[in-house]
Amino acid sequence: PALDSHVVDVADLESITPHFEGVDAVIHLAADPSEKATWDSVLHNNLVGTYNVFEAAVRHGVRKIVFASSNHVTGMYERDYPYSDIVSGSYDKLEPGEYPFITDRSPVRPDGYYGVSKEYGESLARFYHEDSGISVACIRIGTVNRNNNPLGSIRHFATLCSHRDLAQLVQLCLKNDMFGFEIFYGVSNNTWRFWDIDHAKMVLGYEPKDNAESFRKEFELLRQTEHSGNRIKE
Repeated sequence: PALDSHVVDVADLESITPHFEGVDAVIHLAADPSEKATWDSVLHNNLVGTYNVFEAAVRHGVRKIVFASSNHVTGMYERDYPYSDIVSGSYDKLEPGEYPFITDRSPVRPDGYYGVSKEYGESLARFYHEDSGISVACIRIGTVNRNNNPLGSIRHFATLCSHRDLAQLVQLCLKNDMFGFEIFYGVSNNTWRFWDIDHAKMVLGYEPKDNAESFRKEFELLRQTEHSGNRIKE
């Protein structure tokens, strides 16, 4: 309520450009956020829209952009062991953290048009930084949902990023003036996470407060209840 709001189409450069005047930093979240988004949708919202945000920011001398990238830039790793076992909850032969973490330096492996669009956004960010000098932090955000918990999927016990941990990470990106272009994974300190947060800790001082494991008992109880309900129906 204390902020001005303007509803515009992010794919319309001339409509969004005036709203960047006098702005120090931009948090760019606008996109089709579905991992199953169609090509037509990501073309309009994610590719054209992201170009427009960077272009409008540079035109008006914006100092920094925090870009909402996605874990789906490297989503195909989850088809490979050990990540495939982790996201399916098959922990029997694994120990937490005793496997290679996926980092900002790992080769990109998008798992759909959405992931491709976010990879494009990261490349665009690097170009604008090196060409125009604007600072950009790309956050490969994990699972953020309305309920702020991993109860919807066993995968979320590895990938959850709590609301306050994401807010902390964005705030640190805005406050830190020591970097020019960086990629960070946005994930809480989950026991079974497989994305690196050491880079964010070193560069930003990121200290996630939450761990999806705190919901494990509740998840197991829900699963038992659902299983019992199915047996009754049968």
